[in-house]
Amino acid sequence: MVERQTAFSRIIPHAVLLTGVAIVAFPVYLAVIGSTHETAVIANGQMPLTPGREAFDTYYRTIFTGGSRTTREPVGTMLLNSFTMAMLIALGKIAISILSAYAVVYFRFPFRRAAFWMIFVTLMLPVEVRIYPTYKVAADLGLLDSMAGLTLPLIASATATLLFRQFFMTIPDELVEASKIDGAGPFRFFFDTLLPLSRTNMAALFVILFIYGWNQYLWPLLITTRDDMQTIVIGIKKMIVTSDALTEWQVVMATAVLAMLPPVAVVVLMQKLFVRGLVETEK
Repeated sequence: MVERQTAFSRIIPHAVLLTGVAIVAFPVYLAVIGSTHETAVIANGQMPLTPGREAFDTYYRTIFTGGSRTTREPVGTMLLNSFTMAMLIALGKIAISILSAYAVVYFRFPFRRAAFWMIFVTLMLPVEVRIYPTYKVAADLGLLDSMAGLTLPLIASATATLLFRQFFMTIPDELVEASKIDGAGPFRFFFDTLLPLSRTNMAALFVILFIYGWNQYLWPLLITTRDDMQTIVIGIKKMIVTSDALTEWQVVMATAVLAMLPPVAVVVLMQKLFVRGLVETEK
């Protein structure tokens, strides 16, 4: 039985969708508009919904000059720090996780299952729980105010290891036997067979882990003290002043707009692989 759809029933879903898009997009639109006006226009609560004339000056000073009342570094440096940190965390997590899952699934060694469960149990220990011992180890190793200190403590990922393990367990044993017959050793099987099959999984994880690294706040706040090492999230927080000093809201909003661009670009550029990596069940 085919259910007939009236014009009204077709309009309702689109109206709900457009309403949701408007609710999500309106604050972003306000940030873009606010970055084009002067501080006084925003502070007095009468900011118009049309662009102003300060867009070029605001973005140029924000990206290249800096000199805010609360942070002296230009936002371009913060963006570079955040991008480097997010890339290293995402790539490091994927590399370590896929190797760990490969070892747990395809190698037979004592306490193999116990090793996997030890990795899995770390899911219950987020960074906030182990923040003090992690900071103590990083400080003793001289990793404060360094990119290694920003990334190394966050690279290990039990979640990615679990996802790769579950995927590897779906690969038929016949494929492994065929590789052995062809004379492929462990490394060749890994690089020539498993990595191509895991491409969509790695893409989906890369998007998630890149955004995870980009949005880090607590760990960069603790591990960095120099202005030239702070990330974009820390920079935005420092720009919003709670004392009597006047916050430069046009700089804050311009920084917020710039901070959204890299994650959005990663999602847009890798959208197809990301969706395939989440929904595909057969390779």
